[in-house]
Amino acid sequence: MSSSSRPRGRQVNAAQAIGLIVSFVLVATLGGVVTAGLALPAVATVNTATNLTVTGFDELPTELEQKNLPEKSTILASNGALLATFYAQNRVVVPLSDISVQLQHAVIATEDKRFYEHTGVDVTGMARAAVLSILKPNSQQQGASTITQQYVKNVLIEQALSADTPAEQQAGVEAATQAQGTAGYARKLREAKLAITLEQQETKDQILEKYLNIAPFGSSVYGAETAANHYFSVSAKDLTYLQAATIAGITQNPSAFDPTLHPEASQGRRNIVLSLLHDQGFITDEEYATGIATPLASTLKVSQVKQGCQAANDAAPGSAYFCDYVTKVMVSDPAFGATKAERLSRLYKGGLTITTTLDPTLQANADQQVKATVSVGDPSGEIQAMSVVEPGTGQVKAMAQSTDYVPGATGTAGQTAINYNVGYPYYSANQGFQPGSTFKAFTLEAWLEAGHSLNDVVDGGRGNFNFSDFTAPCTTPARGPFTVKNSENTGGMMTVLDATRNSVNRAFLSMATQLDLCQIMQNAADLGVTNAKNGKNFNPVPSDVLGTDNTTPLAMAGAFAAFASGGIYCKPVAILKVVDTNGTDLAIPSADCAQTITPDVANAMNFAMSKVWTGTMKKVGAPDFPAAGKTGTSNNNEYTWFAGYTPRLSAAVVMANPDAYVTPNYKVIGGKKYGVIYGSDVAGPTWKRFMVQSLEGQDNPGFADPSDKMLYGEKVSVPSVIGSTVDVATKALTAAGFKATVADTPVTSDVPAGLVAQQSATKASAGSTITLTLSAGPGAAPQPGASADAGLPGNPPANPPGNGQGKGTGQPGNG
Repeated sequence: MSSSSRPRGRQVNAAQAIGLIVSFVLVATLGGVVTAGLALPAVATVNTATNLTVTGFDELPTELEQKNLPEKSTILASNGALLATFYAQNRVVVPLSDISVQLQHAVIATEDKRFYEHTGVDVTGMARAAVLSILKPNSQQQGASTITQQYVKNVLIEQALSADTPAEQQAGVEAATQAQGTAGYARKLREAKLAITLEQQETKDQILEKYLNIAPFGSSVYGAETAANHYFSVSAKDLTYLQAATIAGITQNPSAFDPTLHPEASQGRRNIVLSLLHDQGFITDEEYATGIATPLASTLKVSQVKQGCQAANDAAPGSAYFCDYVTKVMVSDPAFGATKAERLSRLYKGGLTITTTLDPTLQANADQQVKATVSVGDPSGEIQAMSVVEPGTGQVKAMAQSTDYVPGATGTAGQTAINYNVGYPYYSANQGFQPGSTFKAFTLEAWLEAGHSLNDVVDGGRGNFNFSDFTAPCTTPARGPFTVKNSENTGGMMTVLDATRNSVNRAFLSMATQLDLCQIMQNAADLGVTNAKNGKNFNPVPSDVLGTDNTTPLAMAGAFAAFASGGIYCKPVAILKVVDTNGTDLAIPSADCAQTITPDVANAMNFAMSKVWTGTMKKVGAPDFPAAGKTGTSNNNEYTWFAGYTPRLSAAVVMANPDAYVTPNYKVIGGKKYGVIYGSDVAGPTWKRFMVQSLEGQDNPGFADPSDKMLYGEKVSVPSVIGSTVDVATKALTAAGFKATVADTPVTSDVPAGLVAQQSATKASAGSTITLTLSAGPGAAPQPGASADAGLPGNPPANPPGNGQGKGTGQPGNG
């Protein structure tokens, strides 16, 4: 532990400080350095009448607080490929055995030729400096610092740099490097005392090793290993005498003698080091002559370390955004430290080796596919983003978007540092997109969990609802009418299986009237799908059954991976392993995999969503392996999605304008002119190309079969209410455990007008909604209600949902 005792009032002026140094030299010459350190306190009592702030020798600390040196951290792909490097100081700490003897000799010859003879302080050098200080009192302190003292100074600088504020850091560095006047003498005394103590505690080789790891060897180059790699692309253990001479010469002035910045000055300094090596017998006459005749430039083989995530693109195209996501996890997750400052310091100074989940092959494929149909900087303003998650593990295998990662980008088209695949808590501004009909998967889940089946019949034609038709016990329900449209010519009575295949809005709203809206939104949240801006559940309102809050591709890919894995949800994770400089594995965020959905429900969902290839994705066509998914389109088609999966991979793709809530309809995107755009037009084909290329030639297992219960339910008899009034029919059905709804359009019937002419089922699952169709009377023309086919996405409803969530209001089309 370093001494923290403060000065007790005894101070010395500049002349007395010089006297202390002279006395130190005299006593050390007669009795040794340690004796001098013990004797000096008596000398320091000569005069205490001064207001200078140079503390007496005996009040200086006796032990040096040594902490782990800042080292660079690296982020790796899952195959070990280097993605990025982060550092406050570019340094790799290595043992002395991994540092060339040639460099050890060069540093000793240049900085401290009596290193193995003195005990921390070079008395001869100090005597020379003390005499010069007396003769030239205004000159800077000259030489005399041993390697041990230089190491002490560097440690004190590191301590200063770890202070809380920039002002404290600057003050500490100035105190540790002061070269003139009284403060300069005080620093020399402080270094001397700490060096004496250190040499009593550690061996010469230990001190030399620490010095060679802490010393600066150029601009942003710290330690022998980094210097060797940076200037010569070799390890420190492989340095030649000529390379060693270049590096050893830098420390006197790391900026002025940096070979890459000032090659002429560096060559001159190198030649001085060669001369010292020759004079001290470390190199031969021939080596010296050859060395000084060799141009410095011919020896350099500079290897630049690219700091930050832009370098990740060299290892895997487009992976800079994934890298950026990893850094935000490191800085945000308490697994890596109690405070943000601690976590940030650990990333930039901790020398961590961070192995991630990224698969470079899948990443390259994802990057290629998102840019194939939406070009970087596309004039339409559209971008495309994709996240890929492995079912059963939650590992994020790829993350791509059709933009270039540029930190601090200032409006250049196609350049941004914003990762559109993720949201809260890693990003907050303008994040996420309305998922549209991809969100219907969570209503389907709730439907099956409530005991309904895929072949239950629901009304896909009813477009007019009241908020009172819906149940949402977790919130105060809204009042008034709610109108919804279908995007294509779909409507009428249909099975839930067909409603899912064709993504029928009105059918899913009819399903939602039989469910708890709060539970639907909680189902989504349990699978990681929450509001991208604040992490909260989607609003329990009817419009959000159709996905009008904002979420992200990563969230959707993670949720759909749970369906693929038979109901096991794993939080998406990007980090496989983190190892510190001691080789110790650190705790990392857990995927917390758990059986969130019963296998029976998951199997039924997979069966239903595998029919998408005969429904909304019919024009795209099914791949040659088992796959399921869901298209999604927001109101006016602003955001179009496809979230799909196989048992091996889950991926979600979105096309959107991230800067404006505008429709892409009838625009040229990626060089192709489109009409009305749905999820099957751009996002769907992108997903298919990615999956076919990623899984081609591999084993691609299918999904488990759904149970008969999930397919057909447990049917019970439904009371016949034909010929009854609506009121009587409703009471009878309610008493039998069913719900009732009335179709918009009456039918011609022999039943008297106004009475029930038809009912949708005579057997149904308990709790099902039975649709009642009223009679228009015999021979009467049908009375039109709201058409089942009314409304395309470009035509907003007369009474749009008013939740106002996301980047726009309204509701998605079927897509």
